[in-house]
Amino acid sequence: MLETSARLLRLLSLLQARRDWPGAILAERLGVSERTVRRDVDRLRELGYPVESTRGTDGGYRLVAGTAMPPLLLDDEEAVAAAIGLRAAAGVTGVEEAAERAAAKLEQVLPSRLRRRVGALQTYTEPVPPDRPGPAVDPAVLSVLAAACRDRERLRFDYRGHDGSSGVRVAEPYRLVSWGRRWYLVAWDVDRDDWRTFRVDRIAPRTPTGPRFPPRDPPEGGAAAYVARGVSSAAWRHRARVLVHAPAEVVAARINPAVGVVEDVGGHTCVLATGADTVNSLAVHLGLLDLDFEVTGPPELVDHLRALTARYARATAAAAAAEGP
Repeated sequence: MLETSARLLRLLSLLQARRDWPGAILAERLGVSERTVRRDVDRLRELGYPVESTRGTDGGYRLVAGTAMPPLLLDDEEAVAAAIGLRAAAGVTGVEEAAERAAAKLEQVLPSRLRRRVGALQTYTEPVPPDRPGPAVDPAVLSVLAAACRDRERLRFDYRGHDGSSGVRVAEPYRLVSWGRRWYLVAWDVDRDDWRTFRVDRIAPRTPTGPRFPPRDPPEGGAAAYVARGVSSAAWRHRARVLVHAPAEVVAARINPAVGVVEDVGGHTCVLATGADTVNSLAVHLGLLDLDFEVTGPPELVDHLRALTARYARATAAAAAAEGP
């Protein structure tokens, strides 16, 4: 049987791991009676941990949020994961300083054995820096948008377009997406009656938020895929619609959502709407499909594929001649 202090720590760890615990299961996990569990719960309450009793046939306990944050109990792997996650968050525009402060506080109280593990990961890991810093995002704005997504409340906000123009938008927020160096809000634009992506650094929310709205079916593929398609396609210089002789699900499994959108046209054929900054990159994407396809445009892509066909033919000409008739 565990000593009282060790048992209290084990009980606290269990309560933090999930929302509700039947008393009988806690007693079984700790190897004590349910009466002992009740006494230990009372001790935790005296230490400031808000533990509620739950009603029901079994009866049980729940750790709830209190007015003050009591000490958080983490096992070794959880503590290391939290420290690494906070350091990674320090690279996210808008929350760098807060993440750095939280990481420093956590690492200060880590046992030496864990501090060495975290230190080794930081010392011998080199992130690839962005080619340029991302736009600053106010964490308070992120909090307002996240709360509106959670509560399904309409938002009115001033939005600054890429051309510098500004206007008031009304939207039903769905998700926040962090993509590269920027934050995006995926929302249903009420005036345009369609899904739209808004850069968070260009949003100035108006308060209070509007009325609640019923949930909608999310955009195809989810919020992250929707942003990936929009962000990538906005930068494409060359676009193409390619007929691929394969089922849509096969093609979709072979491409990143940022590369294109697959449209099912029935049977064993689909259309891939794709693009790239150069026709060479576009040809590479199509080649990596390893499937038969037909291209009718744009003309520069057709010309490039013809040039590649001639080049590959020349590359195999010597082998064909050696094989003979």
